[in-house]
Amino acid sequence: MLDNFGYFWEVVLKGLPYTVYATLGGIAITIVLSVIAGLALLSGSRTVRFISRIYVEGFRGTSELVQLFWIALALPILIGFQLVPLWAGILVLGLNHGAYGAEVVRGAVQSVPKAQVEGAVALNFTPAQRMRRVILPQAFIETLPPFNNLFIQLLKSTALLALVSVPEMTKQAEELRPIFGGQVGVIYLIILVLYFALSVVITFVMRLLERAAARRLGRRPVKHDTLSDPLAGMPVGGSALGGKP
Repeated sequence: MLDNFGYFWEVVLKGLPYTVYATLGGIAITIVLSVIAGLALLSGSRTVRFISRIYVEGFRGTSELVQLFWIALALPILIGFQLVPLWAGILVLGLNHGAYGAEVVRGAVQSVPKAQVEGAVALNFTPAQRMRRVILPQAFIETLPPFNNLFIQLLKSTALLALVSVPEMTKQAEELRPIFGGQVGVIYLIILVLYFALSVVITFVMRLLERAAARRLGRRPVKHDTLSDPLAGMPVGGSALGGKP
């Protein structure tokens, strides 16, 4: 049963770069859209909030697979311009997960204690300075655990790109299945192992970022294997307001 294992591994690995490209590109778009849409949801302008809410609910409330088909297959018919399948997939991954990330950013910004914001106002910080020096640094660390989950979900969603002929890992495996139908267990086990390895890499990087952000704010790194108070380690007093405006 393992006679062709080396061949299977070699074929599936040819799709690994496409999976990595799609994941990194999707993550980049997700981060940008999450921040823009998340802050827009908190805007003082009703119009800005409405536009952002339409984007968020539109992409959260529709199928990611249908979004992929629409952008990769239907949109070119309407506008007469065909996106490269990989780029269409990256765009869909970013748009879809950016909608979920916007709610993460919104919640993280709103979780910053009001006392911190009031202290910044008392120090005569401008709204931009309050956001840059007080709110965003504290909100950033709160976004990391949910973004870790979101990025792993995005990684797994790259398998959908096989349906628009992007030769990523799942597509490569599907090319093997008709020929080696009796060994599909081995073929898909290889894919599972590779997705798991990539998920571990994402988690490792996000944990490093979380520890670095915690140190910068003077917090103790969060222990993810405990059920301690989620507010433990929250800076008190004016520690987050140090420095000149």
